[in-house]
Amino acid sequence: MPIKAIDVRSGQGVMWKDAIWIVQENQKVAKGKGRSYQSIRLKNLKTGQVVEDRFRTEEAFEQAIIQRKPAQYLYTDAEGHKFMDMETFEEVNVPDELVGDQRVYLVPSLEVTVGWLEGNPITLDLPFTVVLEVEDTPPQLRGATATNQLKDAECKGGAKVRVPPFVEKGEKIKVDTRTGEYMERA
Repeated sequence: MPIKAIDVRSGQGVMWKDAIWIVQENQKVAKGKGRSYQSIRLKNLKTGQVVEDRFRTEEAFEQAIIQRKPAQYLYTDAEGHKFMDMETFEEVNVPDELVGDQRVYLVPSLEVTVGWLEGNPITLDLPFTVVLEVEDTPPQLRGATATNQLKDAECKGGAKVRVPPFVEKGEKIKVDTRTGEYMERA
């Protein structure tokens, strides 16, 4: 089923140059005099190669069908990250390369969405927010009343977050997984 370049979204699988590519980013670029175009960053599913190329907005891709299933994070070992398929209750191994920098947000029982293609996991989508426990942060300074003062905090799992001065060690905070920013106490 063809899909226009302007309609392609992040996380979608497309056929291009006789291979399956995952769309990482799609931006419309509008020029004053010339035609507008799409600047799309793609990652090759087999080789891991990442390319950014220009496409006409009406250029069509063949869509690769990615099956998305809910899964729950269990634990991490030397082989990778273990998730439980919420439909079949089978244990699934997701390689560390697929999880990448998002590993710091993995907490037990976290529900995620895993994208499957031809029986292999190819994408991992975290929820927009996660609740993390602060493992280490400096104490609040007495008399520090300036607004927008933030301090560093390290959470379980290794996430480093800038938090307000009133957040203490052992507290649970809500963090935005897209930006890595503190949102509120949990």
